[in-house]
Amino acid sequence: MTTSRQPLEQATFTNSFVEELQGDVSRENVPRQVPGYHYSPVQPTPVQAPRLLAWSEELAVFLGVARPPEQGPAVELLAGNRVAATMQPYAARYGGHQFGNWAGQLGDGRAISLGELQAVDGSRWELQLKGAGPTPYSRRADGRAVLRSSIREFLCSEAMYHLGVPTTRALSLVSTGDEVVRDMFYNGNARPEAGAIVCRVAPSFVRFGNFQILLAHQELDNLRQLADYVIRHHFPELGEPSEEVYKQWFTEICRRTAVMIAHWMTVGFVHGVMNTDNMSILGLTIDYGPYGWLEPYEPGWTPNTTDFSTYRYAFGQQPRVALWNLMQLGQALSPLVTAPNEALRPGLDTYAATFNHTRQALMLGKLGLTAQPDAAPDLALAEALDTALEASEADMTLFFRRLSHLVPELLAAPEGNVSTHRAFIEEVSYNPQGAPHTLLLEWLQRYTERLRLETATPEDIRKGMLAVNPKYVLRNYLAQLAIEAAEAGDLTDLERLYHVLKSPFEEHPAYEDLAAKRPEWARTKPGSATLSCSS
Repeated sequence: MTTSRQPLEQATFTNSFVEELQGDVSRENVPRQVPGYHYSPVQPTPVQAPRLLAWSEELAVFLGVARPPEQGPAVELLAGNRVAATMQPYAARYGGHQFGNWAGQLGDGRAISLGELQAVDGSRWELQLKGAGPTPYSRRADGRAVLRSSIREFLCSEAMYHLGVPTTRALSLVSTGDEVVRDMFYNGNARPEAGAIVCRVAPSFVRFGNFQILLAHQELDNLRQLADYVIRHHFPELGEPSEEVYKQWFTEICRRTAVMIAHWMTVGFVHGVMNTDNMSILGLTIDYGPYGWLEPYEPGWTPNTTDFSTYRYAFGQQPRVALWNLMQLGQALSPLVTAPNEALRPGLDTYAATFNHTRQALMLGKLGLTAQPDAAPDLALAEALDTALEASEADMTLFFRRLSHLVPELLAAPEGNVSTHRAFIEEVSYNPQGAPHTLLLEWLQRYTERLRLETATPEDIRKGMLAVNPKYVLRNYLAQLAIEAAEAGDLTDLERLYHVLKSPFEEHPAYEDLAAKRPEWARTKPGSATLSCSS
């Protein structure tokens, strides 16, 4: 394994997607339909004055590239002003269901993939610029991104990784020196904002929608070619593509998706826009747009104002929506197998079983409990907690973190301590005086009784819980404060927030303000409470 690091602009890129799949023969970079192809070659559009604002050193070490100075050749590359000789940039073609409705051709409207880098472990990772200018798939948009959405994407990509959630990564955040006009809530208040570009990193950015568009146009040769490409490069353990391998592949996609969704549900993450074109074929969290984190535990909550009419993508709906999306993917892959309903059904069953098993295992860890031969009582305990947290408007992150510290005290009081329980609930509740908290008080008593069945010491249970219950998550109001400061030229809040999000399970005594309950002013402040699909 090599540990040498080279300047990014001198790195050698490979281009398997471009070289092995069907590319658009036209180089006309105007919005248009692109039937018959997997992608369109396209060059990034240069910006005025690129400057590096944030950098993931851990990811850079893994990729074997050196941190660049604030300005220079590498930053020019990360802004789209420079293209290395070994790069073959492209925008992918895909379709998808948006809010449950077929939307036709979508594609990378503001994302341009540069090529693949070999990491220090020999794996290959694709680098993609988000906000690097128009592509044939931009429709009526400009292909750009604003600083606020780019900060949110950079921070959340890395925050999710350090939480242990399957995700795409982010290498860099670069300001462009250009302004971008956006209407944040589509309400007629468009204004110029600072532009920025994020360099996203993943083994692949292929989505469910890449296959859906091919079925919609009956491009069955292209469908098979893309499936074979993905299997050979990203699922090689399954063997050479064949009908049996296609079935196994779909099952594995379902399994990975279930694991991802289970992680979302146990850290309180709400994606906000689970369209099929935002679902990774690798089971990674992708496309950080109008996402949010549960503060009051509210299964019916979504941060996405675009979704306020149906709440299709609310927190509690995410497991069901993921299954629906997998059904659409199964339909797109149906030409690859005979009797597709029968052949692909095991994959959907695997999704349900994997989600339930994974979520339960994660929840037991969060509660400091070990699995019992009879799982039913612990399942009932977890279900009762959902109801109790909602009734008490408890902050999900604070509840589990403070509960971790409370365990030794709970076990030290044989009959339980109602005053201690009530004080704990009031500390984590957004409505401490307005509710009797009966359900959560009852749950704490049940939980204490269950804890006494554990053989580990109270201190060991506490330590185990602290290792899986984060103290720091990317609360929307914290991101908004960092955005407002960065827009004014101050990166201090961004840097402080990024620092703790890289080790969210540590205490960081100097950063207690970043672990606080959401302040009242943030409940309705734009960007702190709700967002839209606008960049």
